[in-house]
Amino acid sequence: MPQFITVTDPNDPRVAPYRDIRERDLVGRQGLFIAEGETVLRAFVRDAPERVMSLLIDPKRRDKLDAVFAGLPPGTPVYLTEQAVLDTVAGFHLHRGVLAVGRKPDPLPAEALLASLKGRAVVLVLCGIANHDNIGGIFRNAAAFGVEGVILDSDCCDPLYRKAIRVSVGATLSVPTAWLARDEDAAALLERHGFEALALSPSATEILARLKPPERSAVLLGAEGPGLPAALMARARPIGIPMAGGFDSLNVATTSGVVLHHLRFAQP
Repeated sequence: MPQFITVTDPNDPRVAPYRDIRERDLVGRQGLFIAEGETVLRAFVRDAPERVMSLLIDPKRRDKLDAVFAGLPPGTPVYLTEQAVLDTVAGFHLHRGVLAVGRKPDPLPAEALLASLKGRAVVLVLCGIANHDNIGGIFRNAAAFGVEGVILDSDCCDPLYRKAIRVSVGATLSVPTAWLARDEDAAALLERHGFEALALSPSATEILARLKPPERSAVLLGAEGPGLPAALMARARPIGIPMAGGFDSLNVATTSGVVLHHLRFAQP
């Protein structure tokens, strides 16, 4: 079981990692991250308990978290503090009343992730997606449809940013994630590992509904507006999702859900 510790002073040094959350979100946490809310905490402890460093909770929520406590490594600190103290530490009203500090895993190269995947597989390759809501939504879809991995380029935002974790309902903590090095040739990397690159584009003439899912698919998604890099688009198979007249774009997270559903459930 964890170690339960009552904290009454918001300046207690033991809860320093939780202090001024929004400001710390902006400047970074040097290899750590904050997970917020019961749903995210349950996913965190279920999928990566060894990375949980401590919890900070309102004691009123303690009785609802017995299963979470049972999954923590022995001796993990669980700081119990009243809501007013919790809000002072966090720097804003934290109505969810549950926080955790976690340790980030070492960055995984995209080459290593792809080399580990055998047989039929689907991966997402994200380029320049800097919106945390979109990153969280994409990871949520990736988890829902059993994607084997998500690869991000160096211009994507951090999927372990607090808001991205929350929007993903904890999926950013469990979906295998890797990074492309800046200027790494993503198209060559995918080809080397037998993945067909599918580039989502509103100008594509091939329609998603008619696509026979490849044995190994890499779905390429770019930022809303600029889209995918032209050099990458030129070496991929463009795929489109037809829309009502006068509309030419879906939110990128919505697009990921539509595409992944097709790749998982269409007849091969």
